[in-house]
Amino acid sequence: MTALAPLPHETPATEDDLAVMRGQLGRDMRGVVSIARRCGCGRPAVVRTAPRLEDGTPFPTSLYLTLPWLTLELSRLEATGLMAELTVRLAADEPLAAAYRGAHERYLARRAEVGDAEEVRHVSAGGMPTRVKCLHALAGQALAEGAGVNPVADEVLAMIEGAGPDGELVCRCSDDEVAGEAAWEESR
Repeated sequence: MTALAPLPHETPATEDDLAVMRGQLGRDMRGVVSIARRCGCGRPAVVRTAPRLEDGTPFPTSLYLTLPWLTLELSRLEATGLMAELTVRLAADEPLAAAYRGAHERYLARRAEVGDAEEVRHVSAGGMPTRVKCLHALAGQALAEGAGVNPVADEVLAMIEGAGPDGELVCRCSDDEVAGEAAWEESR
């Protein structure tokens, strides 16, 4: 695969971003390389992580979704059985399956840009390249890369208002999330 273009929305992670992610996740985010995509309000939505964490643990999910409202929406879709339906479609639709395999290869190439972990070198995320296992991981890739890279993720994100991979990611952050981030910071 040829060199990839830079991620279109990637920015350095700041100390404020790390604090916001602690509030979003309820824990410190490990292996942070950058912010690959932001919510419309500026909060981190997708964080780019190293393939090996600081303690040496391999970490295959290099485009990690942190945005609470979107994580919740994707969990709701997962609960409907959508992942099984999409996996069946992959087995029956060769053009879709080929594009999904391409997303897998791109995921591996993108992760290789920031490091290597032998244990996960051929493991991408979300069940790629043959099944759909985690909509959150697939959405992270689509939001970081833009539309057209992962057709399954594009289709899933189109089901969620304000979450398309192109254009601004609409802010639906709740007051509770913002309060949770502030409370987390105050407790530190």
